[in-house]
Amino acid sequence: MMTLSITHRIAKLEVTVASANTAAPENAITNGFGCNESIERINCQFRRARDVEGRAVASGTSRFYQRRDAIASKVVVTHDDQTDPRIDERGHYRRAERKAGITPFKVLFPIGAVLFVAFWTWALFFASKDSVNRIEDRAWTERAEVICEPVKAELKRLETLADPDLDVRAGLVVQSTDLLSQMLDDLMAVPPTDDKGMAIVPDWISDYRTLLQDRYNYADRLRGGNNVAFTESGVSNVPITERIEKFTIDNQMTSCAPPIVGVL
Repeated sequence: MMTLSITHRIAKLEVTVASANTAAPENAITNGFGCNESIERINCQFRRARDVEGRAVASGTSRFYQRRDAIASKVVVTHDDQTDPRIDERGHYRRAERKAGITPFKVLFPIGAVLFVAFWTWALFFASKDSVNRIEDRAWTERAEVICEPVKAELKRLETLADPDLDVRAGLVVQSTDLLSQMLDDLMAVPPTDDKGMAIVPDWISDYRTLLQDRYNYADRLRGGNNVAFTESGVSNVPITERIEKFTIDNQMTSCAPPIVGVL
């Protein structure tokens, strides 16, 4: 209804303007009297009516009233001093800065690093390189090597006499074990003089004699017709042969080590 009324008024004004232009005398326009002022007033009314029509159409509907300036319906841009300092120029939240302070990691890590370096410095440059099995009486270890060397050579000779016959094998085991037993008697004829040697050499001799008894027991099984493999005792889940050999290596008397390959 509102649009129709405005259109009707515009049509009426156009008719009035047309009649005014035709009714005015020729000299009324030139001399400034009569119709000139009336025409200008009518033109102003025409333009005002046209503007009202344009605003009515732009409002989109005649059923609702709306302000001349449309209400904003999008994001409102604020001034820079009102922006959130936690948001950067790209609209992302900034990561919170960590405040400097003392943490357990900062305290324990340097201490651990210092202890690690100190330990390896001590182990490489200051710790004793001597083995726990090494004795101080070096004269005794040199004498032991002299005693054991010919026994080792004799054991190698007996190995060449090996025979599949069980009685022959039993005899060779007993003969080689007797050589080792005599070797131990010769070693203990002059015991070591240092405190450590007097403490650990008897234990080494005791382990050696346990091994010799295992060899005698093996010879008895062979004589009984049992073709079985040789087994030895263990100490703390360690083969007794390995314990005996470790002592001879640490004291540079390797000729005193028990036979490893074969029973002989």
